[in-house]
Formats: sequence, structure tokens, C-alpha cells
Amino acid sequence: MIFVTVGHELRFDRLIQALDRWSSENSKQEIFAQVAELGDTGYAPKNFEWKNFLTPEEFRDKFQQADFVVAHAGMGTIITAMTLKKPLVIVPRKGSLKETRNDHQIATADQFSRRDGIYTAQDDSDLGSILDELICMPPNLNGDAPSQFAQPNLISAIRGFIFNDDRQLES
Repeated sequence: MIFVTVGHELRFDRLIQALDRWSSENSKQEIFAQVAELGDTGYAPKNFEWKNFLTPEEFRDKFQQADFVVAHAGMGTIITAMTLKKPLVIVPRKGSLKETRNDHQIATADQFSRRDGIYTAQDDSDLGSILDELICMPPNLNGDAPSQFAQPNLISAIRGFIFNDDRQLES
């Protein structure tokens, strides 16, 4: 199953429409999408199951059931995919299309696409070929998942900045 999430703040109709077009030609592929905030309206997919809003429990369940995930370049989604070792296709929102306030998601996608199991579709026209490739040759993500906690040296540096001193993290 492909799980699609666009975050909970804004619709991302460009991504949902591109996926709906791809799904019309790949009807055997199960897809479930979270497409918008609760009560929001916009493009309604015709070729796969969807809900506007998922509870945190529903979100986690769908994420865990997924073979891979398609999403915007939201840090919560990226970290969850890495933690659960789920292949992730990022379609960054674009400031020029008024999908977000600037192009920070493009920069985020560029940085994370260097990691195993994370793929970037810079344009919605790239999405189909990336999905086709993942279905034919799914990646094997057996490496270590990132820790749910920050590295001690990062915590120490942040404490030093906040307290304006060189306090070290206590073990």
C-alpha cells in the first residue's frame, strides 16, 4: 500500500492530482491518502481511498502499513519515514505556485534525497516514473533507524548557546 500525506496545514492538490492520474493507469496499486485539514475542501481523488484528516493513531497505523510513503517535504513525515524505515517519495511544495510561503521544501528535499530510501520528485511529472521504479525494485532499508533523541553533542551545543556557557551534557 502507498500512503500519501500532505501534512495538516495546507492542501496539496498538485500532488494529489498527479497521484490520481498515475493511479488511473495503475489501478491495482492500493493507495490511501490524507489530503487536507479537517473540514477543508479542494480536489477529491477519484482513483484511490482518501480522508481529509487522520487522527494521530490513524496516521501512525497507515504509515506502519505502507510499503512506501509519498509526501510533501515536511520534517515530521521525513523523520517518521526514516524512523520506521519506510521508503519515501518527496514532492516538495513550491513557493512560486503559492503552495507554501517560500521554497524551503525544495531545499529540504534536496538535502534528504541524499539518504538511502528517500527519493525526490522535483516536479509532479517525475512522480509516476519514481513510483514505477519503487514498485519494480523496492529498496531494502535494513540500516539503523535514526535515534528518537538528539545526539549529545547537539544538546550540549544548544545548551551552551542558550546559557551562553560551555556546560556539558551530564551522562
